[in-house]
Amino acid sequence: MTAATSEAPVADAPGPGLHQPLRAAVAAGEVVLAVALVALAVWCWNRGVLRYSYPVENHAPLESTRYLGNWVGGALGLGTVAGVLLLDAVRQLLLAVRTRGREKVAEPDV
Repeated sequence: MTAATSEAPVADAPGPGLHQPLRAAVAAGEVVLAVALVALAVWCWNRGVLRYSYPVENHAPLESTRYLGNWVGGALGLGTVAGVLLLDAVRQLLLAVRTRGREKVAEPDV
C-alpha cells in the first residue's frame, strides 16, 4: 500500500450559509454607490448635450442641438453600471434577510 491510500480523505469544510447579515451593509454600500453613479451620469449627460440659438432678422431664432458622443456614451455606461449595482444590492439584501432553513412540517395522513 502506498502512503496516499492509507490516509483518510480530508472532509471539505462547510461553506458559508446564505444567511449573512453583513450582506445588508454591502447592499447599502452598493445603493449609495449607484446613487453617486446616477448623479455622475446626469452630469455627463448635461455636458454632452449642447444647445445653440442663432438670431435671425424678422424671424424666430434658429435652435440647434449638438450631442457629444463621448459624454453621452459615458452617461449611458454609468447608468448601466448603476443598474447592475442596484440589481446586486437587491440580491445581497435578499440573502441577508433570508432564514437559514425551513423546518419540515409533518403532513397529516389522509
